[in-house]
Amino acid sequence: MTQTNRVTRSINMEGNLRCVDIFKRPDETFGFEEYRRDPEDGRGWFPVGFYNDRSFGTEAEALSDAENAVSWLTKAFSG
Repeated sequence: MTQTNRVTRSINMEGNLRCVDIFKRPDETFGFEEYRRDPEDGRGWFPVGFYNDRSFGTEAEALSDAENAVSWLTKAFSG
């Protein structure tokens, strides 16, 4: 059994400077995290929401909570 989270969905904000990843944990629960990156900084993505400790039974539940927690996410879907 893998001991790492597996991203099941990644949603990028327009401009690709922020994203939300929905992931599945080894224990079969789901979670999400918001990340940001700065183009001038080549180190990659950094967590900014600190939501990764929230736990959900389904991917849909995690996505719903992410939409409530991350202000830009709903607009990304209606974009």
